Amino acid sequence: MRHPHTRTTPRGLAAALTAGLLCAAGLATPASAAPAATPAVPASPALADGLALTPPMGFNNWNSTHCRAEFNESMVKGIADLFVQKGLKDAGYQYVNLDDCWALPNRDADGRLVPDPARFPNGIKAVADYVHAKGLKLGIYTSAGTKTCNSAGFPGALGHEYSDARQFADWGVDYLKYDNCNNQGVDARQRYRTMRDALKATGRPIVYSICEWGENKPWEWAADVGHLWRTTGDISDSWSSMLSILKQNLPLAPNAGPGHWNDPDMLEVGNGGMTDTEYRSHFSLWSVMAAPLLIGTDLRKASQATYDILGNKEVVAVDQDPLGKQGTVVSSAGGRWVVAKEMKDGSRAVALFNESGTAQRIATGAGAVGLPAADGYTLRDLWQHRTYNTAGTIAATVPAHGTVLLRVQADPRWAAQPPAVELGLDSSPLLEAAAPTTLTSTVTDLGRTPAQQVSVALTGPAGWTVRAASATTAAALPTGGTLRTDWRVTAPAGTPTGSYGLTLRTRYRSPSGTAVTGEVPLTASVVVPPPGGTSYLGDLPWLSATSGWGPVERDSSNGENAAGDGHPLTVGGTVYAKGLGVHALSDIAFYTGKACEKVTADVGVDDEKDTKGTVAFEIWADGTKAASTGVLTNAMPARPLTADVTGAQVVRLVVTDGGDGIDSDHADWANARLVC
Repeated sequence: MRHPHTRTTPRGLAAALTAGLLCAAGLATPASAAPAATPAVPASPALADGLALTPPMGFNNWNSTHCRAEFNESMVKGIADLFVQKGLKDAGYQYVNLDDCWALPNRDADGRLVPDPARFPNGIKAVADYVHAKGLKLGIYTSAGTKTCNSAGFPGALGHEYSDARQFADWGVDYLKYDNCNNQGVDARQRYRTMRDALKATGRPIVYSICEWGENKPWEWAADVGHLWRTTGDISDSWSSMLSILKQNLPLAPNAGPGHWNDPDMLEVGNGGMTDTEYRSHFSLWSVMAAPLLIGTDLRKASQATYDILGNKEVVAVDQDPLGKQGTVVSSAGGRWVVAKEMKDGSRAVALFNESGTAQRIATGAGAVGLPAADGYTLRDLWQHRTYNTAGTIAATVPAHGTVLLRVQADPRWAAQPPAVELGLDSSPLLEAAAPTTLTSTVTDLGRTPAQQVSVALTGPAGWTVRAASATTAAALPTGGTLRTDWRVTAPAGTPTGSYGLTLRTRYRSPSGTAVTGEVPLTASVVVPPPGGTSYLGDLPWLSATSGWGPVERDSSNGENAAGDGHPLTVGGTVYAKGLGVHALSDIAFYTGKACEKVTADVGVDDEKDTKGTVAFEIWADGTKAASTGVLTNAMPARPLTADVTGAQVVRLVVTDGGDGIDSDHADWANARLVC
């Protein structure tokens, strides 16, 4: 997949339609970083063919292999074998889909598509037969243009829809992904309807996936054309990409349902660009959005952790619920997302998602997620595979970039379950080495029944001192009752600045005597107080730093790949020796220890991006936005930005994409300074 500087945005769409620079053969329009400003428009009636009544589940090779030689018959058969051997078929995955590069660059003398004999020496039908023999289905790819999206230019289906559809049906294809490159400017609705009619004419049931990147708002018109439609540009294996696409797809919930699904693109789980915590969030959120679940990692190389995520049947059941509702946003303040999905049995799947870089408490209530008033509710944690009772509060301390996925329902049998207990800290754990710091933990009973014989423990890294300074046990906690414990935590002298793991654990018993244990992983940051006077922020350690592409760079622009690959910071022809170079979406946090007064910088889009790039700069003092620029473009000179940060413990420098997707958004915090 290409980097953002080669992606094409709506501003350059006309050129892309003939140049073939977009979408699922790896080249994509960028996704928006914020929910759509306008409400979704109800889609047209769905196809009445009985296909894709739940979101399709399967595999697509593109994210892991692209056009490399390893994409071949042997690989495809191996994936089918692993579906069976690893339990993925039993979990609901059924489609083994081929992406671009399966064909020769030219049609034969009769105008027919020719499978690449080096990749598929026995042809596509032989592969389909093998996959079908496993009780699985085969998918294939082409484009609604004269060529596909790959730069090699494989033949597309424009003008050949009926003959290509006939070939696919004769081969035993069960799923078609239909891309959008080289479409010669033909109206999108016309192009996609023609292939719909061609597929129908074959008489074979073929799931039809519309991949036109959301450019023509297919959620408004394609429900009677295809079974699913891409709502965004291509996903990439990064937190920024996943988050951006999530925010673009969430507002489209009214348009999804049985046989017609919003498609935020394939899963990146297991490809290595995110942590397992982030991949669990990715999988949880795609499931609560009723998104197609198409595995994008090479299962021949996947870790057990990857299989555990992809094979979580309780999470898959959320995605595959036959009611077919896409989850909707209940709240999202401060990066604390609550997304709830109505289920056929009357329960709600509730995702508590923490967008931020530090653990946060996320809370909602049974009524807020659409459940009726009741004496009590059962609450099932779909990653822990445990069931509790709650009086109605739904809450958890969620790790950075993590998601707690729950299934909650009004259930007259709630009393048979132990009470839900919430663990957390009162504040973010920021410590200076060798200086004892007091942290306060909380254990709160959310249940309708009391938690009994409650105990709590906090542990830190080897060599750290963690001592309780108040009670660590309680005989019982009633509904809403809290055990608060003060801890004196000391990191050894000389501990480098950075993030370190803490674990908060509790043990308790239900009224019936059931023993329950729980734990929450937390992150402590070892910090140093900022120096007095004026300092360049690029010379100070940060608490955390994320950048959409490549790392945050000190005193150079963002080169999108490895550290140190940028250029001198340059905005509007002016070169700056000091500063920070980032790529939207980005967030850099600094410890200011309530000792600083002001942040100043000259901000803008780096000149290396030619005429592309739109960004907005924000400075946050703890949880308050202290200053912002509005949208800046490459054509603008650097703009001075100043924020009053008096009394803030943490200052964050944030860059958003300006609302048009992350495309060429190289942003410079030139001469960024902190006054303390």
